[in-house]
Order: sequence, then C-alpha cells, then structure tokens
Amino acid sequence: MVKKSRTAGLDPETDFEKISRILGLYEFPWDTMQSLSFALFRTYAVPSIGGLLADTHQFTEHTQKRYDDTALLMEDAAIEDLDSPRGRAAVRRINQMHRMYDISNDDMRYVLSTFVVIPRRWNQEFGWRRSTPDEQLAALRYYQALGRRMGIKDIPPTYEEFEELLDTYEAEHFGYDEGGRAVADATLELLTTFYPRPLAPLVRRFSLSLMEPHLLEAFGYPEPGRLSRAVSRGALKARARVVALLPARRKPAYVRDMPRVRSYPHGFNTEDLGTFAPGCPVHQG
Repeated sequence: MVKKSRTAGLDPETDFEKISRILGLYEFPWDTMQSLSFALFRTYAVPSIGGLLADTHQFTEHTQKRYDDTALLMEDAAIEDLDSPRGRAAVRRINQMHRMYDISNDDMRYVLSTFVVIPRRWNQEFGWRRSTPDEQLAALRYYQALGRRMGIKDIPPTYEEFEELLDTYEAEHFGYDEGGRAVADATLELLTTFYPRPLAPLVRRFSLSLMEPHLLEAFGYPEPGRLSRAVSRGALKARARVVALLPARRKPAYVRDMPRVRSYPHGFNTEDLGTFAPGCPVHQG
C-alpha cells in the first residue's frame, strides 16, 4: 500500500509552516535531521564561519551541548508558527547569539541557502519518496520567512537562485582553515558517539563518503574511495526502500526525544539555550 502525503490539499503559500512541520515531524524526521546536520557541517569549510566558531571554543570543548542547543532552537522555532510566543522566543535567542559577533550578511545568506538546498538534494537522492512541488515551495517559503526574522538581507526569491548562491559561494569561499578543521573534527567525533563505539571508524568513513570532493578538499580530509561512496549511498537508498514499506507514522518525532540529544534530561527553557557573551554564533547540529 502506497503511503499518501499528509500535506495534500494544503496551500504552500499560506500553510508553509504547517507543511514544514508535517514534513519534519511525520514524513521525513530522520532525513530532516541528517540533511540539516550535513548542511551546517559544510559551512565550517568557509574560513570566516569555521574560524569564528573555533575561536569561541564552544564547538571543540562543548560539542554535545552546542549540537543539542542548535537542534532544539531550530525545532522550537518551527514547532509552532514563527510568530507564536514559542517561535519568537527561539528566533530571538538565535538572533541574540548572532549579534554577539560581526557576521557578514553574505555568510548569513550562505548558511540560509544550506537549509534550503541541502535537504532538497538529500530528499532527491535518499528520501523514501520525492517531496512534491508544493512541499518544496513550502520549505522555501519557511526559510525565507525565518531568514527575514533573522534580519538577513537580499534573500533569494526562488529555489534556483538559492542553489546558485550556494554553489557559487562554495566555489569562491571554501578553503582550508585550522579552526574550521578543528570544528569539523569535533563534530565528526560527536557523530561517532551516537552509535556503538566499535563502529566509530565505520561511522566516520560513512560520513566522509557522503561529502563532495570539494568539501573534503577544503577540510583536508582524504577521499574515501569509490567503493565506500557506493556502499554508503547504497545503504541510504536501501533504508529508503524499507521506510517506504512501513506504516505511516502516527506520532510526531521530536528532536528533544531523540537519544542523541543528551544535555537536558530534565527539560529546558528556550531562553536558556545557547551561549551568552562570551559565547558562540550559529550552529546547526
């Protein structure tokens, strides 16, 4: 039996926040988490971003908490409408951290482009079904709305322009930086702790196999090889085929309930997430 999309009949221009919640909590929760993790990981390869994050020492010394705080803030911004009290509190906390540093609008636009482009590319290759045109438009509208509330200027009006921005920015700005490499190393090490310890070398190789050559080169990571790439991508595609056969999810999959989020076993307040001066700018787990 083919699972039907829960978003059918919703208007992506007016219901984009509801559609985004359905996609993130019911249709593609695991894929959303993974794709956003890889999306923000690649921003470390821009020296002005990776170097700044390293200077805060937060991502090399408190990696788990930074991962958790970012994932929880992004979920809190989306779990209700952006203009709800909860959504405003999350966006306000994100903006407070950004204002602690002189981050260029160009870098902010690039980070926003990773939210728009990378999840869609992931879905096209590894999703258990392809997202519909309305779902793709809803995701675009959601991140445009989030970007405006973050004070980002000159936000691209279309997906195609976001994609061009991402590819051009990476071609022009990706490069090796010791700070960016340190943040990437700490993040990869954290990822290995989400699985049994003996699997750590495989998890690391699997992660490297999903990175494009220009991203590996920017970090100074070795090319994992054609076989590793084929096995890693094949495993994700096999997972997608299995998920497509499973019953539709009945309960929402919240980030806060995932075992890899470990910093707040007794709950948290949105206003207390993240860092405070001196602290860190943006990071998505």
